[in-house]
Amino acid sequence: MRTVEFNKPQVIKYLAYTFGIAYIIQVGVAMLYRNGGSGIGQLIMAAMMFVPLLGVKLSGGKAEGMEWKRLYIRRNFKTILIAWFLPAILTTIGAALYFLVFPGHFDLTGAYMANNGAQAALDQLAAQGISYRTYILGSVLACVTYAPLINSVLAFGEEVGWRGFLYPQLKSRFGHKKGWLLGGVIWGAWHWPLIWLIGYEYGVGYWGFPVVGMLLFCVFTVGCGILSDWLYERSGNIWMPAIFHGAINAAATVPMAVCSVLSGNTRLLGPAPVGFIAGLPMLAFAALLALRTKD
Repeated sequence: MRTVEFNKPQVIKYLAYTFGIAYIIQVGVAMLYRNGGSGIGQLIMAAMMFVPLLGVKLSGGKAEGMEWKRLYIRRNFKTILIAWFLPAILTTIGAALYFLVFPGHFDLTGAYMANNGAQAALDQLAAQGISYRTYILGSVLACVTYAPLINSVLAFGEEVGWRGFLYPQLKSRFGHKKGWLLGGVIWGAWHWPLIWLIGYEYGVGYWGFPVVGMLLFCVFTVGCGILSDWLYERSGNIWMPAIFHGAINAAATVPMAVCSVLSGNTRLLGPAPVGFIAGLPMLAFAALLALRTKD
């Protein structure tokens, strides 16, 4: 992948469009959540993942050197395997660390899901003769089979904007390490209204709400962004970070499904990889890549 020339006016336009549109959407989603429309809100949040792609188009930007029409499976086979399976591996290690620290938070009864508005879904599973443990097993299998590819379709919109356009621009101006750091913080800040208004990822019952959650999420997106951009640089194919992004979204739901209601006040720590303890494996991997990078 060739180095792009930093275009400050275009980057500013991209950020203005991408943040402006997304923040308006997130305020609307928060209003839906507060009025019983969480289902519609979730669909809108999924659609919001295409806002960074829209931002590129509206700002007149271009994702330089980006392949997206084909996966080129033979050429990118090793990279596909990394993108597909690494999130599940890192999430499993991180969840294990969390449950070692908080063994009493591990629970296979489905109490956490029931306590967070998913009782109807649990009742439907029971009516079909599907036990909760069978459901968890199915979720695990989905994480390493079809879920990364399906989720990558939505993640594609974000990856074109972040890894395809913004990260190359930032790396051109600030170098790899500073570009990765700044890009990750920007990516995390893009989610801030949801963290503040509806307790996205961490809930609302923790110390320092919502500022601590906002800052911690940026730590996660810095690490995740480094891994995503490394996959993009390795392949030049935007589907590699999109698959990785989709795999993370799939894997992150499993640890939350096997924890107890006691974990509500410790979501800043885990068991999902956005928590500090559970996120340590991903952060360590990202730090290793950053240390091996010269600039």
